Amino acid sequence: MIQELIGQEVVVDLRSPFVCLGTLVRCDELFLELENADFHDLRDSSANRENYLAAARASGIIPNRRRVLLVRAEVIALCRLQDINGG
Repeated sequence: MIQELIGQEVVVDLRSPFVCLGTLVRCDELFLELENADFHDLRDSSANRENYLAAARASGIIPNRRRVLLVRAEVIALCRLQDINGG
């Protein structure tokens, strides 16, 4: 199922208070690789997760990483950015 998301802008919710948005380019049994990613610590923002994601969907991803590898064992949810409700 994850292969269907390759090349699309995705939201990766992690077990920690981090969320990562970017273009999914590869995955294997251990990692997800995103490019042009926004790796965000929600503790650094006054917005909750839902508001942050709604804002990102409305304005687009503002990357702070060219490439990031995410450990799949830490992922709790993965979806397309366009599937986030507008808030």
